[in-house]
Amino acid sequence: MGSRIRAAYEKRLREGRLTPDPGQAAAIDALSRLEKDLRRRGLFGGRPDVRGVYLNGPPGRGKSMLMDMFHACAPEPKLRRHFHVFMAEVHGLIREWREGDRKARKARFGQWKGDDPLVPIAALISERARLLCFDELEVSDIADALILGRLFEALFDRGTVLAVTSNRAPDRLYPNGINRELFLPFVDLIRDRCQTVVVAGARDWRVDRLARARTWFPPDRRADFEALWAELKGEADEAPTCLTVLGREIRIDRTVGGVARATFAELCGRALGPQDWLAVAGRFHTVFLDDVPVLTEARHMEARRLVTLIDALYEAGARLVVLAEATPEALYVGGTGAFEFERTVSRLNEMTAPAWLSRTAADRQDGDPPPGAPA
Repeated sequence: MGSRIRAAYEKRLREGRLTPDPGQAAAIDALSRLEKDLRRRGLFGGRPDVRGVYLNGPPGRGKSMLMDMFHACAPEPKLRRHFHVFMAEVHGLIREWREGDRKARKARFGQWKGDDPLVPIAALISERARLLCFDELEVSDIADALILGRLFEALFDRGTVLAVTSNRAPDRLYPNGINRELFLPFVDLIRDRCQTVVVAGARDWRVDRLARARTWFPPDRRADFEALWAELKGEADEAPTCLTVLGREIRIDRTVGGVARATFAELCGRALGPQDWLAVAGRFHTVFLDDVPVLTEARHMEARRLVTLIDALYEAGARLVVLAEATPEALYVGGTGAFEFERTVSRLNEMTAPAWLSRTAADRQDGDPPPGAPA
């Protein structure tokens, strides 16, 4: 059987849905090899050892798109998750194990003995899927860093295969993190169990698409706003992302990898503050802000929150796409804080201009987080 992902990729090239990109060629070779290996049978029908694939490189080079295609073409059983969503699920399973009695553990995990929850969790995950496809592997949380090595050692021991994308090379994960030496066994596992492929073409396709499109949309251009959202998220499913900030949980319902979408009411209509928006800016490289209204004095607190939100996104070098009832200059023209809002008008105009996209793309060439974002 030929490679399904290679055939799918070449079909998109012929149809003009993709443009040839030498930076993606090595990734297609590696993913084709992995697809073939997953279809092999071991001796006596068992699972042979299969080396996974770790795609890394700057944002916007098509890594997530390639992972979507690979997941669609790979044999079952398989699981596709954004890495942060997967880790949130793992932490939920850890709580279930620790809080469950013998009966509850048995029902959920098929076993109940032991103090280490990662062994039964790995067994549960490996029963559901042989192949794990992760997007945007990034480690900034010490709780994740401390369990990844043991979790994936248990998963690999059960024949689990990993396909993953990241903006960072394996040895640059969790840089300067607390107790990083306890994280290094996970790095060694990735090097041993995955083929590392750099996807670093000259073009940032995401920035090219944004630069060709409007990034400030009036209400009568909602269809174009929706089309841009659909194009940037690609074939991946939307999923909620929860950010923990000062012990509180901030939930963004519509996210795909490093792209988030929220309404003005969701971000500025509730009592969020600078730390919350810094967390959003550090987590997402592109934010779609929907249904921004014209604001009056009666809504001066929402105007103030918008100022702080835009400041956080600006300092982080995030990309911004807005659907608003008016131009930046007409959003808030009088009332408390109107003078300070003039700076936000300037920043909104700058952030929705092509030059901003080019600059932020250059700033993120090496895959590091933007200035001011958490490592």
